[in-house]
Amino acid sequence: MCNKPFCVIITLLVVIGGINWGLVGLGGLLGMNLNVVNLLLGAWLMVEWIVYLLVGIATLIFGFYALKSGGICVCEVKAPKKPAEPVVPAEPSETTEE
Repeated sequence: MCNKPFCVIITLLVVIGGINWGLVGLGGLLGMNLNVVNLLLGAWLMVEWIVYLLVGIATLIFGFYALKSGGICVCEVKAPKKPAEPVVPAEPSETTEE
């Protein structure tokens, strides 16, 4: 994505949203309220809606970049470059000149 902090925030919101929806589905099957966002922010309805809105926007951005890059888009972690192997001079050949 554009930059590392933006990518981390978007990825985190998508993961939180995915886990929350999984728990909502599991809670529905078990007859329980496992909506973590609602359990944490239920007293502040407006804040809960804002969280859902941010997760939705993050998912759209995440999906856009996934389609653009041709695969799942997560924060790119680039492996550090290996230092170049030192060039060892070849040993002089032992030639006998007699």
